[in-house]
Amino acid sequence: MHWPNYIACFFAGAFLANVVPHFVHGISGDRFPTPFAKPPGKGLSSPLVNVVWALFNLAVGYVLFWAGKVSSEDVPALIVFFAGIAVISTLSSVRFANKDPR
Repeated sequence: MHWPNYIACFFAGAFLANVVPHFVHGISGDRFPTPFAKPPGKGLSSPLVNVVWALFNLAVGYVLFWAGKVSSEDVPALIVFFAGIAVISTLSSVRFANKDPR
């Protein structure tokens, strides 16, 4: 596999992991930061914006998952995919620990 596929694998993991918090907060009716909040990433967006953002992340993540050719037979691709999940999850936990309570 070529290096662009591994980049797609990494970002597939990142986008797909990002679906979870936005979707869960959105369908629960809770406000949560998105890039569209004021200030971006710190203020809280509506539940509807979070659901739409989650669905966008799901679509992009799926396309990247397909483009990256992630499969159980390709262990390096799986490792890179899970690295993307780990990186975005860790960064998000630190970033959103102090989200704006408004």
